[in-house]
Amino acid sequence: MPMAIAAAITLPFTTVCRRSLSCSSFSSFRSSSSLFLQSDTHQPLPISAVRKPNSRIFASMSIEAPEKFSPDSFLDRRESGILHFVKYHGLGNDFILVDNRDSVEPKITPDQAVKLCDRNFGIGADGVIFALPGINGTDYTMRIFNSDGSEPEMCGNGVRCFARFIAELENLQGKQSFTVHTGAGLIVPEIQDDGKVRVDMGEPILKASDVPTKLPANKDQSVVRSKLDVDGITWNVTCVSMGNPHCVTFATEASQDLQVDELNLAEIGPKFEHHVMFPARTNTEFVQVLSPKHLKMRVWERGAGATLACGTGACAAVVAAVLEGRAGRSCTVDLPGGPLDIEWREEDNHIYMTGPAEVVFYGSIPL
Repeated sequence: MPMAIAAAITLPFTTVCRRSLSCSSFSSFRSSSSLFLQSDTHQPLPISAVRKPNSRIFASMSIEAPEKFSPDSFLDRRESGILHFVKYHGLGNDFILVDNRDSVEPKITPDQAVKLCDRNFGIGADGVIFALPGINGTDYTMRIFNSDGSEPEMCGNGVRCFARFIAELENLQGKQSFTVHTGAGLIVPEIQDDGKVRVDMGEPILKASDVPTKLPANKDQSVVRSKLDVDGITWNVTCVSMGNPHCVTFATEASQDLQVDELNLAEIGPKFEHHVMFPARTNTEFVQVLSPKHLKMRVWERGAGATLACGTGACAAVVAAVLEGRAGRSCTVDLPGGPLDIEWREEDNHIYMTGPAEVVFYGSIPL
């Protein structure tokens, strides 16, 4: 069934670019447009919007006079047949956030999510995240549809955006924490005084069959620095699950130290993702060790492709670096979108991720 979309978009106006994430919103502009998205054909979507400098933009821009805008009043709207959303990004990994607290089922389908995530014919995002009622005693439930319509168990950058979204919905101020049910289990994000979000990501899963991977365990029940043939090239890989599967590599057999900027992710990423050794497909992290406390990483995400950041991937990379003796338990991980601070605590075996989450714009879509 065709889905027609008309969107009113309101954007926080800042002077920072996508790689500088410390600035808050000072004022806003408002513009409106009509978008038409058909299920059987791609028609261009004329979008009128103001966006941050250096960020991707769709088509022509028209800017109306500034007017007062309250995010609270926007998020309180409950018109029938209208989907209100807020777009966030965590180090450039961007998501459409939907207030779904009045229902246990997502308000849009996976097919609709694919169309909304399209960067040429839709809003553009790596996924759609839904804030649903909590279950099993948790405060909230988080579900995600990837840009290809698949549903991952969890998303590290997404859960930070989710936490900031909840704080906005509930008008929470200052340091706050809450419990979130996800497909990967219980996740506990905490908003810091500086606005960053620190997330208790739980314990890494290392047992090969639970990652899952068909690679044979070579260290206890884990796969650590094991050989994986990918299209004729032998890679050394370590497999980790953060509730979702990860394959981490620091080197090939021919080259012991990756130069991640030289990799063609579009070519090699899908070969890892769909490798026969990963029955649930896999996220893949290509990691360069700059020092025992500093890693540089590029990622090919299952269901989303090459993204600017992956929180669970950064956690998996630090776990793999520790297991391979390449780094310590507390590291800064540089991603194309910016750095994340990752700590794998020995005391409780939990991984803690700290990083930013920022509003991009507010929008409304008739369904």
